[in-house]
Amino acid sequence: LTNDQLAQWDRDNFFHPSTHLGQFARGEAAQRIVTGGEGCHITDRDGNRLLDAFAGLYCVNVGYGRTEISDAIAKQAQELAYYHAYAGHGSEASITLAKMVMDRAPDHMARVYFGLGGSDANETNIKLVWYYNNILGRPLKKKIISRWRGYHGSGLMTGSLTGLELFHKKFDLPLSQVVHTDAPYYFRRPRAEMSEADFTAHLVGELEALIEREGADTIAAFIGEPVLGTGGIVPPPAGYWEAVQKVLEKHDILFIADEVVTGFGRLGSMFGSHHYALKPDLITIAKGLTSAYAPLSGSIVSQRMWDVLARGTDENGVLGHGWTYSAHPIGAAAGIANLELIDTLDLVGNAGRTGAYLNKVMAKALGDHRNVGEVRGEGMLCAVELVKDRDSRTFFDPAAGTGAKVVAAMLKRGVIARAMPQGDILGFAPPLCLTEAEADTIAEVTAESLREVLG
Repeated sequence: LTNDQLAQWDRDNFFHPSTHLGQFARGEAAQRIVTGGEGCHITDRDGNRLLDAFAGLYCVNVGYGRTEISDAIAKQAQELAYYHAYAGHGSEASITLAKMVMDRAPDHMARVYFGLGGSDANETNIKLVWYYNNILGRPLKKKIISRWRGYHGSGLMTGSLTGLELFHKKFDLPLSQVVHTDAPYYFRRPRAEMSEADFTAHLVGELEALIEREGADTIAAFIGEPVLGTGGIVPPPAGYWEAVQKVLEKHDILFIADEVVTGFGRLGSMFGSHHYALKPDLITIAKGLTSAYAPLSGSIVSQRMWDVLARGTDENGVLGHGWTYSAHPIGAAAGIANLELIDTLDLVGNAGRTGAYLNKVMAKALGDHRNVGEVRGEGMLCAVELVKDRDSRTFFDPAAGTGAKVVAAMLKRGVIARAMPQGDILGFAPPLCLTEAEADTIAEVTAESLREVLG
């Protein structure tokens, strides 16, 4: 290996997120030092060129090495690297990006608040929801309904909203203000004979029962990803969102659409809210806003919420919420260049077309394998769910790490996929600039790796 000192510094000094700390420190866990990237590929310091079929963490939507964005970042840093956004201060970049976001958002949305990452955006959302209900004189209407297998961040409230065991275990989460309902995960429906319509009716019944148990007057909001992301890349069953929104409207429960993954083109639509005819009160954005070239997130607020928030400041003075780096000019400059590229390169259209192609070739390459329970996806999202027996939907023993073994076999062949948590699920979320030839490579490598691990 080259530069062993850097590798040792890494193990001795760097606290990595979502990592087995003991194994990494002892040198037992994998280590990769990434040095460059272009298009859908990254390179590491050992000279490996890898097709990144997960776009970092669903985030490098325009692909690596886009000089249009890096040049915009450099220009902004030279002109104005930072100024805060408190008390009405702005920069040309932050104001312009706000206009660009609102031009793309659903028509009923009113303003965008900028943060840094999806977790802090959802923390902002919860605070705004609580503030909103206090201004309306509803101090008890504070609980948030999330869904098992949902992912909404890893802070205290956002880690509580997340419905995955890994993010709760030994952290004293979830907090008491969060309650969970069933995931819209048709493959894991309770009875095999259920149709999608039956399953949707079951989910809505469970949601109604939860609201009845807790009391609608105590529930402030419902949060959900248009397509479940980290919980398994699961598109909703037919009729799900239409039915859920009717329940929320009936009980006067706000709707937060977490579009950190789906925003800015991943489904082949600008937003998942457009894709599924959603009318949320808040939209969470992050990853695709800058394609992760710089940290930036946002909370898009509906007109009905904005009116109450503005009234609240008339009654109580300044809204006491903000981050030092809110609307950071460098992040905003990256966002402007990124959104311009998405338009110029028709990446929303390509996500729809090439994403459909990826899902088709994956289903063709893998669909007949005895251990493939389902190939599913929407837009430039795809998942392959592995099972011990497909007819009975019997799953592998989690301790066997079957999905992780397939992902490791893929890595040896030069393709990065993600072993999703709580199941043997292979996840794919490539950059939106993926070509059909690259989609073919992903499918071929997945099939070869599956045969190596499972025969």
